[in-house]
This record gives sequence, C-alpha cells and structure tokens, in this order.
Amino acid sequence: MPLRRRCLLLLIAWLSTAFLAPQTGAQQTAPAASGARILLLPRRIVSGERATLAVLDVDGRLTPDVTVNFSNGDRLKTDATGRALFVAPLNLGVIFGSVEGRAGRVATTILPPGEATSASIEVSSAPRVASLTDRFEIFGKGLCGDADANQVTIAGQPAIVLASSPISLVVLPPQNLQPGRAEVKISCAKRQSLPFSVTFVELELEADASPLKPGEHRALTVRIRGTTAKIALEARNLAPEIAELTGGNPVRASSSGGVENLGKFEVVGRKSGSFLISIRLAPYLARPAP
Repeated sequence: MPLRRRCLLLLIAWLSTAFLAPQTGAQQTAPAASGARILLLPRRIVSGERATLAVLDVDGRLTPDVTVNFSNGDRLKTDATGRALFVAPLNLGVIFGSVEGRAGRVATTILPPGEATSASIEVSSAPRVASLTDRFEIFGKGLCGDADANQVTIAGQPAIVLASSPISLVVLPPQNLQPGRAEVKISCAKRQSLPFSVTFVELELEADASPLKPGEHRALTVRIRGTTAKIALEARNLAPEIAELTGGNPVRASSSGGVENLGKFEVVGRKSGSFLISIRLAPYLARPAP
C-alpha cells in the first residue's frame, strides 16, 4: 500500500507569526521513526487471531520502522507501510501498547474466538457522522485481521484500512470524497456486509493569523460542511507549555447546527514558541443505518 499523507484538522501557530495549516496530499518520502506520535490499535482483538496496528506521526502520516511495545512483553516494528501484522495473545483481558520512547499507552481488549464467528460480515456499530480527513472505527464480526484483506468502499471509492482485527476496523476515508451522506460497503475473504450510510463532513478551521502575544485570547472557529445537524467536536492541546486551551485539555463543544454550522474554541498564549491544537469529531458509535 503506498504511503499517503493525511492529517487531522490542525492549527499550527507561532506566537510571533500565526500560521493555519490543515494539510492533505500525496506523501513524497516516508516520515522518520523519531516523529512517531500516535499508535492505532483495534480496540478489540481476538485471542489467537491476526490483527494489524498502525503508527502515525504528528501530521497523520503512516510511519515505518517504529518499535511498539506491549504490556505482556511482546515487541514488534512497523513495516514499510507504517503498519504491523501480529497474532493476538491467547490470554483474555486488556493489554496495552505504546510507541517506544513516547509517553502514554493504548488499550485493546482480547476477546474469545467465538466473538468473531460469522458466515458473513455483520456490522454492529459505526459512526453516524465522520470526518472526510480523519480515521473512524467500525465494529462487527467476520472482518479480517490482515488490514489489506479488507476492502472498504465509501461512495464507491476505496478507503484505507489502517488497523484491523476480526471484530474491529480503523478506516481512513478516500482522499477525494465529498461532504454529505455516503454508502459504505465492506468485504473480506468472500464475505460481504450489508451496505450502510455515514454522513461525512468537512471541518474548516478559521482563525486570526495576526501575531499572538503571551496572555492574549484567540478564538478558533470550526466551520462544518456536509450536515446542518449539531456536531460534537473535541479540541486537544498538543503543546500545553506554549498555549492554554480554554476549558481544559481536551475540551468538547457542540457546533451551532444550521446552515452556518460553527464550533468555537479559544486559546490563550503562555510563552513565545509554536502551539499545536488538534480538532476532530468527538467519537460516537451507533448501529449502522441503511
């Protein structure tokens, strides 16, 4: 699978010169392993069955040659695609994975083999609303642990499966998908799911690009395209030593809904340097709708 550069909605700003930088496009070179930041593990895996994890850098790029450590002592490294195929431990329960050299860990739950048994792909939960440029999760049965063995199409276009297990997928939408309601289909090993619909939205960040001074309050506005419904957003401060995100870290807020569907957040400068805020849809899963 060719490496592709995709990212969350990011504001990268300097207290001397602010800069707005949502980024998309084809990745030209593989990112360095030292830039690895985000471990993607399927939230549920199956005892003794294969699963796939992925590691991303701060720009959301799949990152090869990154070592991932598990709390049970297992250790593996991502391949040229920025992912790694592994066999889930036999012991049931929760284990944790972490990127070597980075703080924080990610939990996954090991379930018994019977949880994955199905003659067809059965989708039990999926997002009603997802971002055009961010990953989303799907849960069910009959999926494939090898990420590339799953074929996911959205509005007829192939999506990228970043991480997977027989009961869980982490999916990145196609790059040219348009905002609005779209049909999703999944197939794997001659099994197919019933089609279901997800509303995909575009998040556009609007902010004053003038210099920001320490102690100054700056509004961040997120414009949502693709739905007039109120949407739950989550902002996370990735550089809290530089700027403060008003309300804590992370902060959740609902958009206004309507034609001008806006979400609002605020940052306060603390000291000179660059600050980084990620804004994404707050996760919400439900039974899939046709």
